[in-house]
Amino acid sequence: MDDDDVANRKVSFRKCLEHLSGAGKAIGVLTSGGDAQGMNAAVRAVVRMGIYVGAKVYFIYEGYQGMVDGGRNIVEASWESVSSILQVGGTIIGSARCKAFRTREGRLKAAQNLVQRGITNLCVIGGDGSLTGANIFRKEWSGLLEELAQNGEIDQEQVQKHAYLNVVGMVGSIDNDFCGTDMTIGTDSALHRIIEVVDAIMTTAQSHQRTFVLEVMGRHCGYLALVSALACGADWVFLPESPPEEGWQEDMCIKLSENRARKKRLNIIIVAEGAIDTQNKPITSEQIKELVVKQLGYDTRVTILGHVQRGGTPSAFDRILASRMGVEAVVALLQATPETPACVVSLSGNQAVRLPLVECVQMTQDVQKAMDERRFKDAVQLRGRSFETNLNTYKRLAIKLPDDQIVKSNCNVAVINVGAPAAGMNAAVRSAVRVGIADGHKMLAIYDGFEGFAKGQIKEIGWGDVGGWTGQGGSILGTKRTLPGKSLEDIAAQMRTHSINALLIIGGFEAFESAVLLSDLRDHHPEFCIPICILPTTISNNVPGTDVSLGSDTGLNVVVETCDRIKQSASGTKRRVFIIETMGGYCGYLANMGGLAAGADAAYIFEEPFDIRDLQSNVEHLTEKMKTTIQRGLVLRNESCSENYTTDFIYQLYSEEGKGVFDCRKNVLGHMQQGGAPSPFDRNFGTKISARAMQWISTKLKEAPGKGKRFTSEDSICVLGISKRNLLFQPVTQLRKDTDFEHRIPKEQWWLKLRPLMKILAKYKASYEVSESNQLEPVHPRGHEEPAAI
Repeated sequence: MDDDDVANRKVSFRKCLEHLSGAGKAIGVLTSGGDAQGMNAAVRAVVRMGIYVGAKVYFIYEGYQGMVDGGRNIVEASWESVSSILQVGGTIIGSARCKAFRTREGRLKAAQNLVQRGITNLCVIGGDGSLTGANIFRKEWSGLLEELAQNGEIDQEQVQKHAYLNVVGMVGSIDNDFCGTDMTIGTDSALHRIIEVVDAIMTTAQSHQRTFVLEVMGRHCGYLALVSALACGADWVFLPESPPEEGWQEDMCIKLSENRARKKRLNIIIVAEGAIDTQNKPITSEQIKELVVKQLGYDTRVTILGHVQRGGTPSAFDRILASRMGVEAVVALLQATPETPACVVSLSGNQAVRLPLVECVQMTQDVQKAMDERRFKDAVQLRGRSFETNLNTYKRLAIKLPDDQIVKSNCNVAVINVGAPAAGMNAAVRSAVRVGIADGHKMLAIYDGFEGFAKGQIKEIGWGDVGGWTGQGGSILGTKRTLPGKSLEDIAAQMRTHSINALLIIGGFEAFESAVLLSDLRDHHPEFCIPICILPTTISNNVPGTDVSLGSDTGLNVVVETCDRIKQSASGTKRRVFIIETMGGYCGYLANMGGLAAGADAAYIFEEPFDIRDLQSNVEHLTEKMKTTIQRGLVLRNESCSENYTTDFIYQLYSEEGKGVFDCRKNVLGHMQQGGAPSPFDRNFGTKISARAMQWISTKLKEAPGKGKRFTSEDSICVLGISKRNLLFQPVTQLRKDTDFEHRIPKEQWWLKLRPLMKILAKYKASYEVSESNQLEPVHPRGHEEPAAI
């Protein structure tokens, strides 16, 4: 992209924001219902984006109760009032259940309190009950104002001036129980809490050969139970939407004893608090414990996680999600007209979208109705494709059919890890092996990347061999960065020896490069004429063909957790700026998204060239910041963002220029970003995307019965990834032209659009691209593509 293109794009962005002036407008922001981690990030984004566009923004404390009570509960927010809240769980403006708001008298008081302050735009962060309340309030608004005028509480001028109320909702709920959005704010953080507990329990259960029954939240929705079962490889899971069939007691006991017979020293059973049987009778943790003790005599313990799941610091995913939603909510309010219906800002794939609030609430209530009427298949479908896929994947991976019931395909499918280690690799291998075995293939594990492949380090791998792999970091198979180039003859010979019919490559940019090489050499080596699928797996998130690489979420969480600690240290010492170097090669994903999630003042990346004037401007910005109550700074730098402006150079420049105003420290995060246990997101994503890759391989092999078929078409070597809202298989030959091989990055990267977001929230002037259309999307568009629900 040349300079003219950049200039033109910037002008068009400015046009977008210019007609969105918030001058003269007032926005009220409230959190209502149960709290969820990430609500504070949403509040911060609404306040700062509102102030940025010139609007007044008001905190409404204690949810609807504060709106009804008025007085000190409705206070104008300042830029600094939302500083240092990104990493705080819960909600700083409080949340309360409010009976008064359910009555017209209560809503009349609330309307009066808002009109007094000129607030005609509401941003509500809460669950379906909170959002329904806001919509009723919006519909009644003009009637309430007329009534207030008749009672002499307000005059006719105020009635005309504040004639309509705009409402935008963001869903804050750890249960992920709202239809229309892939993830609600708080869900990912709640999964972090659950998986931390599961990982800890697994070590003690292993020591004593115990069975643990874990109860997680979800009175009406089994999402947390289902995804945590998928992420830890639980033996059994109980959900409200999909009750176990009659006779489940015996089936479960057989499954537990079979697993023990396979030398598994522990059993994990996960129960949603709202779990029921097919007759809608509750299934409790204690019932399950008594059953296991009575039938099998196993030492069994119950752990109820309770409100632990609501607590703690929000994950990187939730902070970014909430920040994006908060900014989008302000834009939606500014674009709204009197005719605009109340909308919900939502996530579809990795795209922010706006959906009609009423339809989303209706569909959410339809799920409960289906469960009450015992139409459980309908309930699962209404939850959405993501939930359904999770459930089907869990069933395929948890229960192995007896060998004599599996139809053999007579195909050998090999799995290899290539490139640097990344969290989630082992979850992907486990999923591939089990789905492959269920599809009748013989699964082969290749150890130590292409080096091991050439040397013949290839063994058959069974169902039980991959037990317990989901939560393991790194690469159990071993991985190397070596490309296959130097040992192509040896690799082809090994493929002949082991009769390999398909190959799954799990890895980073090296995996992509290797696939391009194998594709080019198919004419010389017929052994490479097989279906080959690449699963992008790297913390750098630099593989073409996907918006999100497996492992990048775990790496991002490491960056954000470290930044939180460093910010705390800087806050204590005052007037201190930290410069933090992240990994990623030439790809600035970790630095940019880490900066957004940690509330950094700047992030230097290769994709956006910078010079000494930019550095000077950042120093001046920090100098001004030190005059406020926020006397600390955080700057991220991608390791390869500039050959000459190194971390040391920037550190020395800041130290010299900031003399007498602030001092500097630097920190290189290094390989700690590659280590550690995978995040719940990466466990779930790795499991699902790998299962999908194996389905693709099985379909390809079925198209070509018999051993002699050669695959030579472009679409038989593909990268499987998320593109906007869809899960796509894209041929490497097509992705080649979209790739900058010198710098090992895709030529276009979606997350660069979020770069202005980080700058705006750090108080820089920036041009933010807003959606041109003010149209709401239908709740469930039925496209041909496969939705990339995560």
